[in-house]
Amino acid sequence: MKTIFTTIKVVLLFIFGSNINSFAQEILPFPEKKSKSKAGVSIKTSTYLKSSKEEHLKKDAPNILIILIDDIGGGTTTTFGGEINTPNLTRVADMGVSYNRFHTTAMCSPTRASILTGRNHTKVGSGQVAEFANNWDGYSSIIPKESATMAEVLKDYGYNTSAFGKWHNTPVNETSSVGPFNHWPNAYGFDYFYGFLGGEANQYEPNLVRNNTYVEHPETSSGHDYYHLTEDLTDDAIKWLRDQKSFSPDKPFFMYWSPGAVHGPHHVTREWSKKYEGKFDDGWDNYRERVFKRQKDMGWIPGNSVLTGRDSTMQGWDDIPDDQREFQSQLMEVFAGFTEHTDYNVGRIIDELEAQGELENTLIFYIWGDNGSSSEGQKGTISELLSLNGIESNIDDHIKALDELGGLEVLGTDKVHNMYHAGWAWAGSTPYKGTKLTASYFGGTRNPMVVAWPKKINHDSIPHTQFHHVNDIVPTVYDVVGIEAPQEVNGVTQTEIDGVSMAYSFNDAEAEGTLKTQFFDIMGSRSIYSDGWVACTFGPRIPWVQGVPPNIKSWEPEYDRWELYNINEDWTESQDLSEKYPEKLEELKELFLVEATKYDDLPIGGGLWSIIYHPEDMPRTPYNEWNFTGRMIRMPEGIAPRLGTMSNTVEMDLEIPRNSNGTIYSLGDFSGGLTCFIKNGYLYYEYNLFEIKRFRFKSEQKVKMGNVKMEVISTMTSMQPKAAMDVVIKIDGEVVVKGQVPITAPVGFTANDCLDLGTDLGSPVSTMYYDKAPYKFNGEIIKTKIYYTK
Repeated sequence: MKTIFTTIKVVLLFIFGSNINSFAQEILPFPEKKSKSKAGVSIKTSTYLKSSKEEHLKKDAPNILIILIDDIGGGTTTTFGGEINTPNLTRVADMGVSYNRFHTTAMCSPTRASILTGRNHTKVGSGQVAEFANNWDGYSSIIPKESATMAEVLKDYGYNTSAFGKWHNTPVNETSSVGPFNHWPNAYGFDYFYGFLGGEANQYEPNLVRNNTYVEHPETSSGHDYYHLTEDLTDDAIKWLRDQKSFSPDKPFFMYWSPGAVHGPHHVTREWSKKYEGKFDDGWDNYRERVFKRQKDMGWIPGNSVLTGRDSTMQGWDDIPDDQREFQSQLMEVFAGFTEHTDYNVGRIIDELEAQGELENTLIFYIWGDNGSSSEGQKGTISELLSLNGIESNIDDHIKALDELGGLEVLGTDKVHNMYHAGWAWAGSTPYKGTKLTASYFGGTRNPMVVAWPKKINHDSIPHTQFHHVNDIVPTVYDVVGIEAPQEVNGVTQTEIDGVSMAYSFNDAEAEGTLKTQFFDIMGSRSIYSDGWVACTFGPRIPWVQGVPPNIKSWEPEYDRWELYNINEDWTESQDLSEKYPEKLEELKELFLVEATKYDDLPIGGGLWSIIYHPEDMPRTPYNEWNFTGRMIRMPEGIAPRLGTMSNTVEMDLEIPRNSNGTIYSLGDFSGGLTCFIKNGYLYYEYNLFEIKRFRFKSEQKVKMGNVKMEVISTMTSMQPKAAMDVVIKIDGEVVVKGQVPITAPVGFTANDCLDLGTDLGSPVSTMYYDKAPYKFNGEIIKTKIYYTK
């Protein structure tokens, strides 16, 4: 019926033009306005009339600014009772209103897709992060064109649109420099994009994209003698705002500013982390007690709230040996400095708006986290992708490796990809149970949000308690701007928006909430909200426990134990009522299945398909062979040959000079990767297993000079994840290097670094040439062939 209705509108528009305004807002883009000039045979017999600009917005349409911080819970910020200084979150809150029952999806890509489209995450193919996409509709990592983003719609109405920072909504196998680009930010309605496509980035050496082109980052940022990504994103956003003001002063803007901060790795200069020296020395259990009391005292949570306990599988501070506590507390100090630094840069953007006179009419959504604080650092780490690869380690290994790099002072620098202990993440989600990746509990899904619009929203210090979700941002913006969700965009009939507008609550803290039902599911951790009740089940994975759950392959979701909470009376989900009200529980479990079916969430646990059950289905390019001429740089790891995970051969025709030095090829970065290089004439192969282990093999003699053929033959000893890999290197058929890597990275080394031939750009893989990076090869690379072997 909707298709027929839309077709009728298209016909009417064709006949009557854009005078049918009620129809025009349902079909985008607006039809081009025809000239009213009358053409005769000659200019003398013609009538020329200038066309007036067609306006589709109210004259006072507000600017829209969405600020989305990554991987952080509400128990962190001083604005709402935490102990990390966030004056600019407070500043925005003091201009507007704050929501203490606002919810995310518990994971990066899903939340972002929902914010931009107003649809449930699985409905727009984002039930999992893009790196683990699969072929179930709800988990494809492709936002379908029938669910147009807010940027597409606002752009058609006359907004200038921009996005900065983390994107994380493009299929991994579409991220090369040659595209395809139809799932990159520009194709989803953003006039301008500057940031990175993956899930995280090295704050000192990111691999960046400007619009549809990979670019090098500046040498410095924000007037410093060093570079930091968050600062660079702020610099660029301010430049864009100034250009917008100069070139299109009559047009409102939509800016989506979403830095990689404070997702791991936790990178910030010492001047920021030293502000917190000693402040966390008594551990996360005591931190949580202090924050809980403060949250109640300031009225952020109800006075009858109960502080939930620590899960039995998570270490308490008293469980940490004395000789490891300084390491654990300093990891938190770095995170705190990183967080304050991020909020400071938000303040720079707010300052710019104020200086331009635009702050008064800018609707700001400052969302404190795309999910709860992340426990993926598990027991504390110097290389946070260990957990993603399911590789177990012990803290002594981390501390030993850290000591070799320079000790505790190295934390927060480009030499480590540090991330704090999961206990700090749990404390950061005070007063709730769970962390990021637990869609069952509010510790994974409940994030503070402040909304300010000085021109229209009256400041109110009373927390707004309406239950809302990231789906609700889009309909709220449409409501405020005065437009309707289109029925058709670019010739594609649109799906319904799932969210509801929050605008009714802006100036009424006591208004009854309008979102009555919302489902949550991340990798089988799931819950359902219905009019004051929540039913939930934890799921098969414990994010803060190392390794792969031993029985996960036999997991059957229908046997999961569910819990039941009345959250109108029990703010923190502390009293499980499942035994007291079994009929209510069954009612909500059935409702969950209805919602899951409706929004393409099935099969339950579908997001685990490629990461647990079928690693062979991990997203990658369809190619098994690559050929390169000369040097090659910046091939994203997600689409590069999987040199450290699959059996392969690298064949290279080289010209090796006298006194040869430099990188032959490298994949990954200093936190994890592999590299083949020459130093002082000797050939080396190094497999950097996330800094805690470095497996390095060296030729006994200097390599021969002149034109040679080098073969690097890597053979996996089995098909099991993390299996050993035998490495043999031949020069003109003669074996010159051999060794075995006893454990390999099954998923990958990085989310943002690359494969390079002839150099090691970005963050260097090896300690042996760290100070000489990018350690360009001083010979010639003539051609390279890489192919998988069985």
